Amino acid sequence: MVRNIQYRLSLKEEGQPGMLLKKVAKHLGQDEKDITIKVLRKSIDARKPSIYFNYKLEIYIREKPSEKPDYTFDYKDVSKAKEIHIIGFGPAGMWAALRCLELGYKPIVLERGTKVQERRRDLKAINQDHLVNEDSNYCFGEGGAGTYSDGKLYTRSLKRGDVRKIFESLVYHGATEQILVDAHPHIGTNKLPKIVQNIREKIIEHGGEIHFNTRVTDFTVKNNKITAIQLQNGNEMIANRVILATGHSARDIYYLLNDKKIALKAKSFAMGVRVEHPQHIIDSIQYHCKGDRNSLLPAASYSLVEQVKNRGVYSFCMCPGGFIVPAATAPGEVVVNGMSPSKRNNLYANSGIVVEINAEEDLYKFEKFGVLKGLEYQKSLERLAFTAGGRSQVAPSQRLTDFVEGNLSTDLNPTSYQPGLKSSPLHSLLPKAIGSRLRGGFKAFGEKMRGYYTAEANIVGVESRTSSPVNIPRNEKLEHPEIEGLFPCGEGGGYAGGIVSAAMDGERCAEAAIAGL
Repeated sequence: MVRNIQYRLSLKEEGQPGMLLKKVAKHLGQDEKDITIKVLRKSIDARKPSIYFNYKLEIYIREKPSEKPDYTFDYKDVSKAKEIHIIGFGPAGMWAALRCLELGYKPIVLERGTKVQERRRDLKAINQDHLVNEDSNYCFGEGGAGTYSDGKLYTRSLKRGDVRKIFESLVYHGATEQILVDAHPHIGTNKLPKIVQNIREKIIEHGGEIHFNTRVTDFTVKNNKITAIQLQNGNEMIANRVILATGHSARDIYYLLNDKKIALKAKSFAMGVRVEHPQHIIDSIQYHCKGDRNSLLPAASYSLVEQVKNRGVYSFCMCPGGFIVPAATAPGEVVVNGMSPSKRNNLYANSGIVVEINAEEDLYKFEKFGVLKGLEYQKSLERLAFTAGGRSQVAPSQRLTDFVEGNLSTDLNPTSYQPGLKSSPLHSLLPKAIGSRLRGGFKAFGEKMRGYYTAEANIVGVESRTSSPVNIPRNEKLEHPEIEGLFPCGEGGGYAGGIVSAAMDGERCAEAAIAGL
């Protein structure tokens, strides 16, 4: 007999081994030795001073649950199969390639950056030497921006594909099974590189190809149909099915398509700053505690949203126990992002706090750039941050309270941001459309989370790569409406917003590309 039942344990009960089994047995009137529990979902409810752990369970009485996963992955030998070309090897490109293997087609992946291990040298260069490699950085290279993020797997895109399949695929390639249970699953920046390597090896093992250090510079289009791909090294690849999964920061692709008069659309997006608190402050607010949090509790996170002057101001990519990293993809710009290791045990909590930018109403000064106006707006703020930080990867920063009150910070709090911070008047440097709304948002967040609005927090600029400012249109067949054989995909096309949604979109685009063969 199997039951699907909800249970909850108090913090004290959670700390007692076997307590969940005891509660289940007592509730069902069964002997503990006759019961096997399978946890389907686990979450923490800390909304009140009393903290509870919520469990969703399958309960087996005098029988054992199946050990078989919900999904099996039947990857075929595709070494002699028809080819699908995939540009970009981030989450969208990886799962497009894996889906090709399942369907019996040969993925040929073209990635502008390096293998995951080699990327570490370029990350060290940007952190320590302030040198930005335009093809290998926190955004570009094997695994894309997802590899050296912290692997947040939460998504609201439940109607876009099979979320469970993506999770089980991650487990199949080396992720912990805990991601199948946690309400807000997360892998960790220290664990992702190995998973990405395993995916690469699986693709190659089954006859797929992955070409690193291979930047695409042009497409050959004849009679509105893609026929070939031009590479930076001067080579050409004949291709008639191309999945374009280049990510939200591949600006050269947007310029290329625009120059070739291939239809694009300006898209709304969001920009702002990173805010960094000592983790113990967020713990004390969320867990209603003084001093260190209980060892059973993970580093606390938060999610905040407020309407200010008819625009949303909200937290984005919140990283408990994490660190801020330099995410620039070209010299002359400063971009910040955040991530966490698997244990989320760093001393700081950081989150993007961003403002909605309406592409139709807020970019009137950039209208001369047409569909690329949002991209140029992004670039203008990134250049401003570069100049304000001292023309290196040092980032402009301000104490949170000084930013809101319009004061220059005489000193700054310690930070996790390795290139370093420079006190700058971000309250006057940021455009009013962003700065004034951020100030209103921070005040409102301080009301919602008592203790959040504090001089012990820094804001760091700029958080500008939340999503693509450009949409590459596609029709109901997921194909560009003007160019036969071109399938815009993932975050770069404007169709995803994270690892899971990008992976699901990659699978769908692979199916769509194959359907026409």
